Amino acid sequence: MLHTKSKWLALLSLALATTGVALAQSADSQALIDALIKKGVLSDKEAKEITAQISKAQASQDVETSGDQYIKKLVLTGRFQTQYVGLGTSIDGNPVSPVSTEHFFLRRVYLGATAQFGDGLSGTMTYDFANASFDKFLLEWKQSPMFVIDAGLTKAPFGYEENQSSGDLRAIERSEVTRYFDEPNNGRRLGAASYRTGLFVSGTYDGFFYQAALTNPERNEYSGDGSNTAVLVNGLGGVGTTGGATTNTFAYYGVVGYGGSFGEGAMKGSYKVGYETGFLPDQGGNATLGLGHGQNIILNGGFGDLTVGGFRLVGEYEEAQVDSGVAVHHNANVNGYWIQPSYKFTPQWEAVVQYSELNSGGRGVALSDVVRSAPSGGTMNKSNELYAGFNYYIKGNDVKLQAGYVHGESSNTVAGAPAKATTDGLRSQFQIQF
Repeated sequence: MLHTKSKWLALLSLALATTGVALAQSADSQALIDALIKKGVLSDKEAKEITAQISKAQASQDVETSGDQYIKKLVLTGRFQTQYVGLGTSIDGNPVSPVSTEHFFLRRVYLGATAQFGDGLSGTMTYDFANASFDKFLLEWKQSPMFVIDAGLTKAPFGYEENQSSGDLRAIERSEVTRYFDEPNNGRRLGAASYRTGLFVSGTYDGFFYQAALTNPERNEYSGDGSNTAVLVNGLGGVGTTGGATTNTFAYYGVVGYGGSFGEGAMKGSYKVGYETGFLPDQGGNATLGLGHGQNIILNGGFGDLTVGGFRLVGEYEEAQVDSGVAVHHNANVNGYWIQPSYKFTPQWEAVVQYSELNSGGRGVALSDVVRSAPSGGTMNKSNELYAGFNYYIKGNDVKLQAGYVHGESSNTVAGAPAKATTDGLRSQFQIQF
């Protein structure tokens, strides 16, 4: 029994000795084996078997090392967000309200990796296990800050708020305007930006910045292939492997702007302003007409971002012409804005307010379209949303708690008749990222 126990201890010692490049030196391993033979712990046969295993392990380790010469640096990232939402909707004149939302859920479970290959080449992949979707899948070539090319799947350069990291959002969720313009088309929302597959170019120089993209026109990020036989997520297909009558065209996006800094000490600040545009062929139409038929979407917008000390003010205006967006030959002229002031009282505590308004131009909007997790109040023409809350930065932005009050309203039916629905409740989120 003692001999057997000693033998396993010897094997464990050899395993430890051969783990890692620094300890896996054949001379050191052989010296240890010889010593164990002399003490009678190992027989000659056992020693030969162990030596063979060590040689095999070192050979495979050498193969892995030779492949690593192409990867100069590998960075792993993650973001985990869990929310509680308690939202209820009431409809004027309706004695029975829709079922309220009272729920805990995983908002995002991101895991990602970036591999830098040298010579300006890198690759990035981020996957969201909470929504079975990609957040990013890119190959990048960067020769200078003025000229960066990306190929793959990422967010189109339209929507300043949409392109802010979900880990940096002050108001937990994006505004109703951003959601209406960018979330998947359901016959009311436009699905006009956010995740796209294509080519992306960007650069900065002395405060000036630009972005441009040539992409497929449809929004997609899910793991399925987007065909009729693919597994659907929330009723939507995947990243797409083939085109069709409504997707065999290119969409075009562009952003130009300027930013800088000013002041000193407590009044030190920064600013950024920009213009954004996009053209999506065959992505217009309405729920009855459907996509295609030569109906397009034209996007325009502008944004500003000002920071002075602990105070920040950011806002955006967006508009879209949706061909036949209401009915055949009846376009929808959609427009809206959001504004968000916030103030950091201490390094840990921050107050934030966000207000937004949307006019669907006769296309229609439901509260469930634009206020995440809200019960629907029926299809109306206009909506607005107010969020007021706080952020508690436990370990900077990497570990934080957010909570706030949500109030949303939709009004006027698409036919013009007076109507109103209201959503009220609380939203909170805990975040850990690395």
